[in-house]
Amino acid sequence: MLVLVCGGAGYIGSNMTAMLAAEGHKPIVFDNLSRGHRAAVGQAQFVEGDLGDFELLVETLKQKRIDAVMHFAAFIEVGESVQEPLKYYHNNVCNTQSLLSAMEAAGVEKFIFSSTAAVYGAPEKVPVTEYSPKKPVNPYGETKLAIEKMCRYQSEAGKLRYAALRYFNACGAGNGCRLGEDHRPESHLIPLTIKAAMGKCSDVKIYGTDYPTPDGTCIRDYIHIEDLCRAHLLALNKLQEATELIYNLGNGKGYSVREVIEAVGKVSGKNFKVTETERRPGDPPVLTSDATKAKKELGWETKFPELEEIISTAWQWHTRNPDGYSD
Repeated sequence: MLVLVCGGAGYIGSNMTAMLAAEGHKPIVFDNLSRGHRAAVGQAQFVEGDLGDFELLVETLKQKRIDAVMHFAAFIEVGESVQEPLKYYHNNVCNTQSLLSAMEAAGVEKFIFSSTAAVYGAPEKVPVTEYSPKKPVNPYGETKLAIEKMCRYQSEAGKLRYAALRYFNACGAGNGCRLGEDHRPESHLIPLTIKAAMGKCSDVKIYGTDYPTPDGTCIRDYIHIEDLCRAHLLALNKLQEATELIYNLGNGKGYSVREVIEAVGKVSGKNFKVTETERRPGDPPVLTSDATKAKKELGWETKFPELEEIISTAWQWHTRNPDGYSD
């Protein structure tokens, strides 16, 4: 298929682009490079543009004869969303409405949306299933849930076939460890801990040590980037027959902040400073997935279930690219 990868210069989008090409599809990246990296796109076709540019989107969808769209172009920082909610509603919700409108105008129906476990907020029961209550606790999660609803109504109107894939914590490096995580600024635990191990920052911080968990730190579900992307390929195939797909994508296994830090130390063989500080508002104590539905309906399996193996791929990328992407 000819697949337009919106946000294809970012971490998940670039890995998805590489996997699409490897599987015989023809990815075309659409990205404004506000947070992505041109170097991560590789040899794929590239269109520099903003999702708010309706005319450019329609032109691209028609001229490139796009069969399906994968949408990764979003702002994802929870803390920033609390400080600047309108920025998040504009980029995430308004720009996705522009994209869906362009797809309707161009007659493109298949859509795979990068959603998030943040739609569940602070769940009362874990692991969460797709049927768990959706109660976001920050603007980021609210914007993703709003987009899911927009997709549902567009689908019910007979104008969209979509998959909403709710990610837990994407991590690791894919494509032979050639595509890694390089957010600027970085806020994700594994790359931050690796940077501390490399001496690129003074310490790694633990936000809260008094949670009701075995070691007092938050527990999260970490999913390797290639396992995540593989689920998108399976969902793309299933959209040939389905009109609405909603899946959790996670390992189904939780690791605490301390366990992640210890695993980075073991993989790297380095000692580094760990600083304990206050909790961050809105962090649920435990957030883990039940991905049974995706495994059953898509035939999806995770190939990187162990934390140290995931971290090892990230460590390889960061040590090869100590300053991140060249651009």
